[in-house]
Amino acid sequence: MLDVVIVGAGPTGLACGIELKKLGCNALLIDKGCVVNSLYQYPTNLVFFTTPELLEIGDIPMTAMNEKPVRNEALKYYRRVTAHYDLDVRQYQHVQRITGEDGAFVTHAVDSLGCPQRYESRKVILAMGYYDVPNRLNVPGEGLPKVIHYYKEAHPYYDQDVLVVGARNSAALGALELWWTGARVTMVHRGPGIHKNVKYWIKPNIENRIKNGEIPAYFNSTVKEIRPDSVTLTTPKGEVIVKNDFVFAMTGYRPDTEFLGAHGIEFDPHTARPNTNPETLESDRKGMYLAGVLVAGMHTSEIFIENGRFHGKTIAEAIASAISSKT
Repeated sequence: MLDVVIVGAGPTGLACGIELKKLGCNALLIDKGCVVNSLYQYPTNLVFFTTPELLEIGDIPMTAMNEKPVRNEALKYYRRVTAHYDLDVRQYQHVQRITGEDGAFVTHAVDSLGCPQRYESRKVILAMGYYDVPNRLNVPGEGLPKVIHYYKEAHPYYDQDVLVVGARNSAALGALELWWTGARVTMVHRGPGIHKNVKYWIKPNIENRIKNGEIPAYFNSTVKEIRPDSVTLTTPKGEVIVKNDFVFAMTGYRPDTEFLGAHGIEFDPHTARPNTNPETLESDRKGMYLAGVLVAGMHTSEIFIENGRFHGKTIAEAIASAISSKT
């Protein structure tokens, strides 16, 4: 039997695995994608709004060509850390359910070939993040193939009519890159303007493009309907129909509350913030711990890699103490 199964192999999950290994606990990590899958899904040209040392885990230094690391440097770093600590990571396995109880959990997963996998462990850590569950627009046509919730890169949308929904960092950067690449970009946002927290090197640029009429923007507006060749917007001046080939719904993401609720995790119905012991991060379900952004519920801006990585040490020490007290 394993000491711990960790669901999620992002930076926080890796940090948990490292700290457990340091304390002599054997842990297995499972991810439905690749190692640090959420970072892999980031835009190709992403620059982190932080310095390399704030992304470090396991006392392994991170280097970058410039002051702020880029996506590919982060991917390389976390691969190197995973290999250095020889972490047991099962990639491309989807966890369907976790049964049992504290001291005798069973994690049921399905691998990429459709074969069932079963892992027994004393404890479980949920470190899945929130990037897999986008906030929906809930409008007719959202299910069309042209609607995209993850912006990767601009090249495929050259000479296309593209609508960007949202006005935070990902939406502003995506709109700029799409426009630079030759897409005809329109923005729509339910708020009065570009969000005040957009990064300082992006905000004036996107605002200037809007001011100059290069990127039409509809504020205090929403998407009413998406059709194969157009989008209908509800604006302060009435309905507007915009010619359209692709929609980027950059409306943010949320924790998978259905999965958490099905596994006995109780949380605030308004904020989706789960109940956890602040000293150990153990949930209401004894023996099951939460790590990373899951702890913040809907307030996803409270926890990033920079602070979520410290959950590993907190949880590992609590688990090691609990296991040793029973042996």
